[in-house]
Amino acid sequence: MNTFRNTLNPPKILVLDFALIIIIGTFLLTIPLSTEDGKGLSFLNALFTATSATCVTGLIVVDTGDTFSVFGEVVILFLIQIGGLGFMTFATLLFLLLGKKISLKERLLLKEAFNNISIAGLVKLVKRILLFTALIEMIGGLILSIRFSFDMPIGKAVYFGFFHAISNFNNAGFDLMGGFNGMTAYVDDPFVVLTICALITLGGLGFIVMNELYEYRVTKRLSVHTKIVLASTFILTVSATILIFMFEFGNDETLGPLTEWGKVLGSFYQAVTPRTAGSNTLAIGDLTHSTLFLIILLMFIGAGPGSTAGGIKITTFAVLVATMWSQIRGKEDVVLFKRRIVTETILKALTVTMCGVLIVVVVTIILSITEQRHSFMMYLFEATSAFGTVGLSMGLTPELSPTGRLLIILTMFAGRLGPLTIAFAITKRRKTEAFRHPKGNIMIG
Repeated sequence: MNTFRNTLNPPKILVLDFALIIIIGTFLLTIPLSTEDGKGLSFLNALFTATSATCVTGLIVVDTGDTFSVFGEVVILFLIQIGGLGFMTFATLLFLLLGKKISLKERLLLKEAFNNISIAGLVKLVKRILLFTALIEMIGGLILSIRFSFDMPIGKAVYFGFFHAISNFNNAGFDLMGGFNGMTAYVDDPFVVLTICALITLGGLGFIVMNELYEYRVTKRLSVHTKIVLASTFILTVSATILIFMFEFGNDETLGPLTEWGKVLGSFYQAVTPRTAGSNTLAIGDLTHSTLFLIILLMFIGAGPGSTAGGIKITTFAVLVATMWSQIRGKEDVVLFKRRIVTETILKALTVTMCGVLIVVVVTIILSITEQRHSFMMYLFEATSAFGTVGLSMGLTPELSPTGRLLIILTMFAGRLGPLTIAFAITKRRKTEAFRHPKGNIMIG
């Protein structure tokens, strides 16, 4: 097995490792011990749930709280944690506990998993990631446990508190509240809304950013990557909150009946979760079309690279916007925070975006063929949610046909690992061209 792995490049190993985790999770969810009725899930439903948990998506074909036993819920929780932090993070932890030296091959895998530029300091970074994760999930779990203790027995409150803390920090969006309406009962509760939004945001920043923020007290500087992630996250969150507040203010099915403070909290929560947690305090099916389209855009963008989130990533979006603005102004260089963005980065951003658009378009078209009883908006929403590993749904997921479920499984898998990672995993190593063709002039626009 080790000999076989040594012949594979890092992207291929990451794809196989994620697939292996999903297969193990699928098997565990099919056994009778995993469900309340003692029958276990069907293979397809188990595969869908395991993929959704490992790819930290949150799309569900059966209700998590009502269907699964404690054992099944714990399996899902482990899949979320492993999928969110990455298989190699836990493998590195095991190696460190056993006193084993981390090889160059394993460092290259870590570099690929975290989308990092260099292999320098990766082991130190993994240690900090594990520390950050434990600390953030512990604090979030305690706050939620205290709040839930007012609504349920203390033991159940602690279990619910830590389950939702882990689920939301890893941007998974699984919940135990029962039914398919998510956290709607807590739409205007500041403790739940602000805690979960903080967990989602921290998980979506990316571990590289979190590490730089931790080291800022010593270095007193931030990289252009961290600045872009922080600025873009702030701008998108604030602007999305304002827009959702405006779009849903008079909607009697969503924000309408709430107080002014409740409207702000509801708008803020729904602005944060599309990038890319999948939890919701507003009924998605009752949102206006303008809000739904805004959420689709947010789901497609996603959050920070090397994080627990999906989408094309917020840095990709920022580079494209900066490129567009530079072209409009007639500037030769694309500049962000007084740093020139190299052409290779711009081309990669374009490639990732076009791969994402292609996946969403193809999946939407196929869903419109296999699931013919619903609106186009539902197909587009479902496809984008799966690609962005978000987990929000207008209600289509439980009604998907077997073909539709398999399609969404593949989309979640591709969305979590990233189009480029999968493309590099299934193609040969890129080679330098022996010659270059003459330039050709093409009219654009």
